[in-house]
Amino acid sequence: MLDNVRIVLVNTSDCRNIGSAARAMKTMGLKNLILVDPIEMPNGQAQALSAGASDVLGNAKVVATLKEAIEDCGLVVGTSARSRTLPWPMLEPRRCGKKMVEEGNQYPVALVFGRESSGLTNDELQLCHYHVAIPANPEYSSLNLAMAVQTLSYEIRMNFLEAEEAKFENNKSAVTATAVVDEDGEAKYQLVEETERFYDHFESAMQKTGFIQPKHPGIIMTKVRRLFNRARPDGKELKMLRGILASIDKAAATANKD
Repeated sequence: MLDNVRIVLVNTSDCRNIGSAARAMKTMGLKNLILVDPIEMPNGQAQALSAGASDVLGNAKVVATLKEAIEDCGLVVGTSARSRTLPWPMLEPRRCGKKMVEEGNQYPVALVFGRESSGLTNDELQLCHYHVAIPANPEYSSLNLAMAVQTLSYEIRMNFLEAEEAKFENNKSAVTATAVVDEDGEAKYQLVEETERFYDHFESAMQKTGFIQPKHPGIIMTKVRRLFNRARPDGKELKMLRGILASIDKAAATANKD
């Protein structure tokens, strides 16, 4: 299951932080590191700070955008230390670790960390199903990137070990693949790539009805994303919603002909 967990670092400015993050990952049994448009690529300094996790560092995948890093993931959690104008579904670290383990049995899952100075942008956070914040001391909440990676990776590992122990003891409450499959045994939730197609389709259909003005979309799509990320429709529900949008497309085309 741990092989399905991705640690995604966005636009990291100091390669030494990448090396330290790789070390933090390996101590918890994680090895899939993705770098999104790093300002400074890993070098000898990063290797030194990885302290034996050079394999994690050397196998890191570099991509241009966050969308590219997570498009085949079924669960994406973004780290955020700041309050936002539009609140997003939040997880505390322990619950985050549990969800990663539950859903990591079915498909890749991603934990996304932002820039050292400013974190993730609102647009990047809107690509995530949930946000997670580490409840550090409010009087001194200065966690560096590697510390944050270590803390959340630890929660994933602890939940993984608990699930493995429960399976070993044949405990019915063990976290198993059935936690995220439907009655037909199919994966319950769609991957990010398919969910993004739904959002694109929704925006297109609403433009055809006039509900969204192409030149002035405002924050409607942000609110739509928040709504559906909170509801998290499963695969069959998402297909139903796409069918509804297709019927709107058809009605709009007919109306335009008339």
